Amino acid sequence: MRFLKFLLVPVAVAMSAITMQAQELYVFSEPASNMAAKSIGFRLTNEGVFSPNFSSRLIPELMLGFNKNFMLHGQGFFSDMDGKYKAEGAGLYGKYRFLSIDEVKSHFRAAAFARVGTSNRPTYSEDINLEGDNTGVQAGLVFTQLLHKLALSSTLSYSKAFDNIGDKTITGTPQPDHMLGYSMSSGYLLLPFVYKNYNQPNLNLYFEVLGKTNPENGRSYVDFAPAVQVIINSRTRVDLGYRFEVAGNLENRYNKNMYMARVEFNFFNALK
Repeated sequence: MRFLKFLLVPVAVAMSAITMQAQELYVFSEPASNMAAKSIGFRLTNEGVFSPNFSSRLIPELMLGFNKNFMLHGQGFFSDMDGKYKAEGAGLYGKYRFLSIDEVKSHFRAAAFARVGTSNRPTYSEDINLEGDNTGVQAGLVFTQLLHKLALSSTLSYSKAFDNIGDKTITGTPQPDHMLGYSMSSGYLLLPFVYKNYNQPNLNLYFEVLGKTNPENGRSYVDFAPAVQVIINSRTRVDLGYRFEVAGNLENRYNKNMYMARVEFNFFNALK
């Protein structure tokens, strides 16, 4: 009995972390909070645009939560954006939480993150997107405040682009160099009204404001991104969202007016 208790307590703690912080699992950005310690997650994201022609990208992702402060994601990028379906590249994302302030039914988190991405696509956009479109690096800070059922988060980042694999530059198109990114995200736990057990489905509503600015010429964009999310048995997550531009003058953005659909599976206490 003592051994069984020893085995089940870490799992319960991990499931509690997922459940109680569900409204922080933003769809278009990452919070300062990390995934559960010693956990493994698998995520499959499909994103795409309908105009001028329908095209989509598939992003399989392996997620590792080493401890409560450090996590690492590995991604692959596949799309039909260049006329035929192909592998575009890969990326790594790491996040380190360096500040935690916990109170009753609230907490504050701060984290630093970094991303590296590769792509073999032709460069045609002034935007820098390290999840399939550009080769480069990114670093930033994210701050998240949980207030009972409401979670608020803000992100600041800097991205630097390099030549894509094969240097497939399209003559006459704007070439990105570096970009400043920023976001404001909110998440609200709609259901359940009262927690009874970890098997209760969670329904979360999100609204995010996503933006970037090219510091060289001042060109920028701002997107609104509403989303809905369901979490089942504290382990399975389903996201559905859409981002649309409300202001901007960056040329040839892929993620302008883009849908996102995602499914994620988590395995707690899987890392020794």
